[in-house]
Amino acid sequence: MNTEVLQGACHCGRVRFEVRTAVEPASRCNCSLCRRKGALMTPSFPADDLKILDGREALTLYQFNTRVAKHYFCKHCGIYTFHQTRMDPRLWRVNIGCLEGVDPYTLSASVTDGASSSVVEGA
Repeated sequence: MNTEVLQGACHCGRVRFEVRTAVEPASRCNCSLCRRKGALMTPSFPADDLKILDGREALTLYQFNTRVAKHYFCKHCGIYTFHQTRMDPRLWRVNIGCLEGVDPYTLSASVTDGASSSVVEGA
């Protein structure tokens, strides 16, 4: 897995970040939230590899089901930027569509079975 420092931002540009991560293997999740947002995500990486450069105050947090995962969105444009994972809260993933210079439509993606690890029916 080849990691590099990448720049990222939400749609309106209020939230800007940099992350040291690979973009492949990219994946989607089939839990109820991820299925609806449809984002392609980076592989997991340690929390220290994500730096919020600007717009921390523009981020809003959404949690559901076990309330372990922390999904962050820009409260102005609504774009999901990154999240702390439920499987291992020490790890994070970024929305590949937010990364500068990376075309998510050129990447192959697997599907993570997040629905099976939900404790709430249908989550």
